[in-house]
Amino acid sequence: MGIVGNLSPEQLHSFNSQGFFVMESFASPEEIGAMRKRMDELLQDFDPSTTASIFSTKNQLKLTSEYFYESAEKISFFFEEKAFDDDGNLKQSKELSINKVGHALHEIDPVFKEISCSQKVSSLLFSLGYKRPVIIQSMYIFKQPGIGGEVTPHQDNSFLYTEPKSCTGLWLALEDATIVNGCLWAIPESQKNGLVRRFIRGEDGVYFDQPSPSYDQKDFVPIEVKAGSLVVIHGDLIHQSFENQSPKSRHAYSLHVVDTDGCKWAEDNWIKRKVEPEPLYAS
Repeated sequence: MGIVGNLSPEQLHSFNSQGFFVMESFASPEEIGAMRKRMDELLQDFDPSTTASIFSTKNQLKLTSEYFYESAEKISFFFEEKAFDDDGNLKQSKELSINKVGHALHEIDPVFKEISCSQKVSSLLFSLGYKRPVIIQSMYIFKQPGIGGEVTPHQDNSFLYTEPKSCTGLWLALEDATIVNGCLWAIPESQKNGLVRRFIRGEDGVYFDQPSPSYDQKDFVPIEVKAGSLVVIHGDLIHQSFENQSPKSRHAYSLHVVDTDGCKWAEDNWIKRKVEPEPLYAS
């Protein structure tokens, strides 16, 4: 296929030393527009009466359901915790109540598949040393104005574990992400301390094998980016985002990638893959 790496030595150094780096203007305005337009169409076709599944990183264990499990191979819709009133009715339109859509946009929808499996994504992963990369999940994240929920400190390798570890997060800003509307925050160099805990799916549901450490918020730095920027995140980097208390949304498209060459997918991950997804390129 002739894949050629597209990262500079400075970007690779930042990834290895800091645990993340930003690629500005990774997606064009046309690509951003196509993804946002397609998501509008998917939302228009979505009937909220078919599910009331809520996504929350604070209450993830309690709220996990078959709908969540099945979303690994579907395009599924998850509401914000604060989207419903005491009677279980939406406080506002469904378009302003959804937390995220996932987790197989990259496989099922042509518009999202085109950007997810593009040459520039393949080149980026080649630069990072991937031999046979597979996109294991995708998410369109809304961070709704006023109710966009907090994402607590976590590491991506906790949820998508391989032996040896190989997960990388690709977080594409579809709108400007600022401190005010809930941008990413990370602890630089935290990936050097290794994986803290794992999120495991057992017979009775999902659970973390260790309690969450307490983190000093002074250690986190904001990652404010313009629309079109891509944040590349090491699988062991500790990162989070706060509630969006502003009147502006903060849309983003997120991919998580693992290697399948020399890396074994853990059978107790929350995603149970029946068939191995198609690799982005062959080694």
